[in-house]
Amino acid sequence: MDAVKEKSLTRIKGEIETYELLTGALELEPAENNHILLPLLKHLLTMHRKTVDCVENDKPFLASQFTNPVEILTAMDVDWYFHLQQIWMGVGIPNPYLQADVEALDSMPIARDVCTALRLGVHFMDLGILPVPTAYLALTEPCDGISGLHTAFSRYPEWRDVPIFAPDPPYFSDDRSFEYYAGELKRMVEFITKHTGKTLDMNRLKEVVEETNKGYALWQEYCELRRAVPTPHSYQLPCSCFFVLNSQGAGNPEWTDWYRTMLADAEMRVRENKPEVPNQKIRVFWYDLQPLFMDQIAPWLEQEWGAVIAMCMTSYCPYKLIDTSSEDAIFKGLAERVLMHPPMIRQAKGTVDLMIDDFNRIIKDYKIDVVIWPGHMGHKDQAASVGFARDVCRDLGVGFLYMGMDQFDQRYMTVDEIKDKISQYFTAMGYG
Repeated sequence: MDAVKEKSLTRIKGEIETYELLTGALELEPAENNHILLPLLKHLLTMHRKTVDCVENDKPFLASQFTNPVEILTAMDVDWYFHLQQIWMGVGIPNPYLQADVEALDSMPIARDVCTALRLGVHFMDLGILPVPTAYLALTEPCDGISGLHTAFSRYPEWRDVPIFAPDPPYFSDDRSFEYYAGELKRMVEFITKHTGKTLDMNRLKEVVEETNKGYALWQEYCELRRAVPTPHSYQLPCSCFFVLNSQGAGNPEWTDWYRTMLADAEMRVRENKPEVPNQKIRVFWYDLQPLFMDQIAPWLEQEWGAVIAMCMTSYCPYKLIDTSSEDAIFKGLAERVLMHPPMIRQAKGTVDLMIDDFNRIIKDYKIDVVIWPGHMGHKDQAASVGFARDVCRDLGVGFLYMGMDQFDQRYMTVDEIKDKISQYFTAMGYG
């Protein structure tokens, strides 16, 4: 194996060691929700090992962004990895490399007001720790920064000859837009076939989508259960729902069973009034991605204030089930899912009306007491939406706290500063 390939696997092999240690620890000392968390770790291990195998043995594989339909990749039996997986590690697993990575950004010739996640992507390219794929499925929405990242990657020597396909997203979200984007997805299939030799069997795609529909239906049921007072689980499991179907795989009956297990656990907690977080007093809607150091914030919220995140932007499941009656219906359904449902895409693309509707529905349905808007410095598309959100909260009589932080770099606003800002607001508003 040449030096470039070997270097590209250093980080991912380090993550494999971490996942193996955590998996062993969870199996030796089973805790309350380990039966739900273990499958997530084991599947991350499986995906990482597949990537290592592809690189070491010259097998075709893809790098892909989180919005590209994993149903298509699964149906085509093509191996792939989530392009910026190194930022997030696993769900709920602290990233041991993060602090060194964000400090390294200080010396990069990129403006510091560019989203830290995107700068980290360029940093990973500088380090050479992203496995060079056979082909790359890119993303050009919802912000200009994403387009800049897409362009930057194509300029790196190791990636310069990697074929790239970026589906072209329309601005609007109507039937005409869905039909157009369905055509883009069909072009994506042709691109994958050209560069990997893998072909798409529509019967297999139908089978995968129907299995994924089962997972989404169970996720919807779970979201309904989180409306219960007290809410059954802490902040961690709801986010897992998104990553299972959108960045780990699709069409796997094991994941359908995973959703059933989580749903059954939530039903038991609601039925027997045994919430994972006791003494709940404040119901929070966390409107943005959860920061990578959320494990230092959410447990504090729960213990110090009795504040539980009843719903967050990533966990909210508005996903429609896909009609599988024909090829055109499947591709149109996948197109609508990509354009309308993933977090950040749903909130940032197009007009503000959808965000306002979501705010009204979530605040009412989940009996929200306060909306916490972290205000990630890289989400400049949201800056213009803050006033609309504040107006909705004012009309509905719920609190609204905007902070202004960096979801990746604690130096921008430290955890202690975040806690202090929340405490001051909760005290002033008479919560707790």
